[in-house]
Amino acid sequence: MRLRRIATLATAAACVAAVATVPARADGPLYTRAGASVELRVKDLLKRMTLAEKIGQMDQIAVARVQGDCEWSGGALNQACLKTVLVDNAAGSVLSGGGMGPAANTPGDWAAMVNAVQKYAVDKSRLHIPVLYGVDAVHGHNNVLGATVFPHQIGLGATWDPATVKAAGASTARSVAATGIDWNFAPVADLARDQRWGRYYETYAEDPLLAGTLAAASVNGIESADGAKQVAATVKHFGGYSEPSNGHDRVPADVSLRYLQDTLLPSYKQAVQAGADTVMVNSGAVNGIPATSSKYLLTKVLREQWGFKGVTVSDWEDVRALQTRYRIAGDYPEAIALAVNAGLDMAMEPYYATAWSEGLKAAVDRGLVSVARIDQSVSRILALKFGLGLFEHPYVDASKADAAVLGADAALARKAATESQVLLRNEGNTLPIAASAKKIVVAGSYADDINDQAGGWTIGWQGVPDGVALPGTTVLAGIREAAPAGTRVVRATTDDEAVAQAADADVTVVVVGEKAAAEGSADSPRPELSAGQQALVKALKATGRPVVTVVVAGRPLVLGDAAGTDALLMSWLPGTEGGHAVADVLFGTANPSGRLPVSWPKDLGNEPLYYQQLPGTNGGPESSYDALYAFGAGLSYTTYGFDAIAADKAAVGTGGTVGLRVTVSNTGTRDGDLVVPVYVSRPASDVLAPDRKLVAFTKVALKAGETRTVRLRVPPAVLAVTPGDIDGSGKQAVERGAYTFTAGEKSVAVTVR
Repeated sequence: MRLRRIATLATAAACVAAVATVPARADGPLYTRAGASVELRVKDLLKRMTLAEKIGQMDQIAVARVQGDCEWSGGALNQACLKTVLVDNAAGSVLSGGGMGPAANTPGDWAAMVNAVQKYAVDKSRLHIPVLYGVDAVHGHNNVLGATVFPHQIGLGATWDPATVKAAGASTARSVAATGIDWNFAPVADLARDQRWGRYYETYAEDPLLAGTLAAASVNGIESADGAKQVAATVKHFGGYSEPSNGHDRVPADVSLRYLQDTLLPSYKQAVQAGADTVMVNSGAVNGIPATSSKYLLTKVLREQWGFKGVTVSDWEDVRALQTRYRIAGDYPEAIALAVNAGLDMAMEPYYATAWSEGLKAAVDRGLVSVARIDQSVSRILALKFGLGLFEHPYVDASKADAAVLGADAALARKAATESQVLLRNEGNTLPIAASAKKIVVAGSYADDINDQAGGWTIGWQGVPDGVALPGTTVLAGIREAAPAGTRVVRATTDDEAVAQAADADVTVVVVGEKAAAEGSADSPRPELSAGQQALVKALKATGRPVVTVVVAGRPLVLGDAAGTDALLMSWLPGTEGGHAVADVLFGTANPSGRLPVSWPKDLGNEPLYYQQLPGTNGGPESSYDALYAFGAGLSYTTYGFDAIAADKAAVGTGGTVGLRVTVSNTGTRDGDLVVPVYVSRPASDVLAPDRKLVAFTKVALKAGETRTVRLRVPPAVLAVTPGDIDGSGKQAVERGAYTFTAGEKSVAVTVR
């Protein structure tokens, strides 16, 4: 019965693809003519719309609001609720939040559901305007069972490889588009600065340049898959979301304007200027102002300074929160006015279609919001819809979705997960595991746990729901598959068994980590390995036999008694191909090339921890940057040399780009991929400067014995800082004076005049 129903839905959806939207005749409305410019089509459609229709375009509603009982039940689409949302209130967008999908979680059913929502909007709305359909596809099309799940962003950050990140974004976009979805709420451009924060693993790095470069690569991948834009990317969560004052998600942040401008905002800017179609606003507050109501962020910075032309959207219920949680508005119309006048174009108000329509209309009637301001936002939304081709091609062929999505690009996911592995310790060359090993013990509860290996935002919001079997390869399965013939792999299911079996093992691989979760539920006031896991690793070390610790987690964890094993491999949340990736590194099929995109703490209590800590007169233990493993750390099965660094010019102007040449060598016996970072330091500066700051990087493949010189560029924007006093009121500029650029142990001085 279920298979027959799926086939019926897919066939119906495929037929929908042939249905015309509005007849595209030469004498028809200008906005229906595909050959006309987007600007002219937007103007023509806008003048035909009523105020109510314009207001509806600015609202995004959860699909759960049109399913089942139209509350949270899910299930089949409800025709009455579709009418309320898409016709009576003319909502311009629908989203599937984490876990909000069709009754049967297959790609074909997703496509059929999205087609049906789209068809209702197109057929029933007066002007036949399609909806934007959004989803959080943050590590592959992760809501869809059977879709390939990539490493979470923190793992991709460890690759230091924009090409791999771009390819992952493109793969995700292809899967998303195959199910009819045209808006992906990714990438995250926030910085990882506090290990306690529950969304730490959703970021790429603690460093602005690394995070921004990879976020920009993701934008390019999502928006250029197969050479044609079908899916809009979203830069989120703009801006300064990742430094809640006590480490808990959405707690307000208090940061200096200089820190905001010089450190927290550049990663968003880089991603926005890569061409992102949309920006999602920070749910939190910064310096006493909710970001959703900040005209400084949404208009002055984003549009006036950065030139952003696309659509801004709030996060979940954040406009309503201006009244109910932040209490800066007396009622809902006033809250709407604050957000819209600040520069918000679309509100993710998932359950409040009628309240939104009535609220914004009341704001207009009370003179709080002008129709001209509404026209501005609606024009941006319509331009996005035209740009994505939704008026010409609002539907997909659902019968092709399964083939396009199920298991797609597994080899790429394996490559990405392998590149993300960071080898942090390898005493006595314990790794790679010798081909002569006769007995390998695999211990730890995370060794055979695909759900926690995938992490949060996988099928469900908080991770894979109970009772759902996620396809993929666990670490245990990967080891069993990769072990040489004649090697016995023993799975220890209890701690006592693990210790007993380890006593005569050639090596024990113990897989430790943390449970999958998302957002506030993933907050960790004490980001450390659990006491039970520490005790297990300590007991395994006491056997005197080699122990390899593999960490499957979304953040560095204080290891405590588990520190100091023979080898330590950080695997992050590597996704459905993670078991293969770990095994490839353990057995030496792959030479580890991952490098830490964040700092690994020695102990609790030093959060937030990041390598760009500013110098001061402090002198207490651990009061300066004091990490167990520093930002950029990572080992290889070969050795490398940084032979020289030279500058193209000894002096440049404040608006000039610094050109650098770095010579590197593979001095070992294995081919490998080397991350080449360049840092800058200042002998003296007008405002405090960190001891070192990443200003350029690349990744280069080197054969054993090979030497190569790579060229890197440092644009002035990377060196710019906010001058002036404590108020940080100055405009960003490049200070004149001496700059020292360092690669490995080699350095070169450049003067900025």
